[in-house]
Amino acid sequence: MTGATIMTEDVLSGLLRRIRLRGALFFNVECVGAWVTEAPASVLISSAVMPASEHMMEYHVVLGGTCWAGITGEPQFQMNAGDVILFPHGDPHVMSSVPGLRAEPDLPFLMANLRKREGLPFMVRQQDDRHIQPAIPRPEPSSNPPTATLLCGFLGCDRGPFNPLLSALPRVIHARASELSVDSWAGQLGRIAEAESRNSRPGGEAVLERMSEMMFVDLVRLYLSSMPKNQTGWLSALRDRHVGRVLTLMHSHPAEAWTLEKLSGHAGLSRSALQDRFAELVGQPPAMWRRERSVQQVR
Repeated sequence: MTGATIMTEDVLSGLLRRIRLRGALFFNVECVGAWVTEAPASVLISSAVMPASEHMMEYHVVLGGTCWAGITGEPQFQMNAGDVILFPHGDPHVMSSVPGLRAEPDLPFLMANLRKREGLPFMVRQQDDRHIQPAIPRPEPSSNPPTATLLCGFLGCDRGPFNPLLSALPRVIHARASELSVDSWAGQLGRIAEAESRNSRPGGEAVLERMSEMMFVDLVRLYLSSMPKNQTGWLSALRDRHVGRVLTLMHSHPAEAWTLEKLSGHAGLSRSALQDRFAELVGQPPAMWRRERSVQQVR
């Protein structure tokens, strides 16, 4: 493991603790025939799913078959068994058997079932008019095998006043099975979720919650490793030898009275060079970064 990787892991670990990441509520969804389901913006359903969280993300793991998924009104990704898609900013999104299908979210029905937290898995079927048939809790066995089987879940975290991790992530992260290791948390989450749907055991939901949180870490790491070298933002700045060290120091020793002079000494740059380099890569000068992070620290 390189020094840059260690610094990145240290800062990520600390930020994940600060934003109080947590997982909740899972659906095993069997999709039959031609189907489409459209999820509303997470803010519209968060009061029923994770009322204690300031921000909610939704993700889907393809357990079997294939499907298409993407933000509503934007191009969709083809997804295969083992793929994961995450919507970090809670955007409304569509999942379907083929690209281009649309459906109106049945928000009252969805809210009622989310609050009951029972009757899983849901079956999704597609009507002739391309509007989704309301999902039926615990459907009768179908003679048609599912074209896709999904695990759908939610992750909650603190939003503000300063959540640099959330602001650094894109609107959608699509991780292919080929990009994830065999023993990745996403793969393990899928296998255990399938087992729990067949034979629920005490503590099973808590296990899934913790595993979904670790899956999120996997996805952030994957996104970080795939970012272009010229991309800006604090997450990509962690890879810079000078700025990455400064970020790590400010994170690891938040009570230290860091001045530009102190930081430049550790970075091996002049004060003006560090100020300019930090602002270029992170998007704000060191003093502002530290001040905003200090606000989050005391929450």
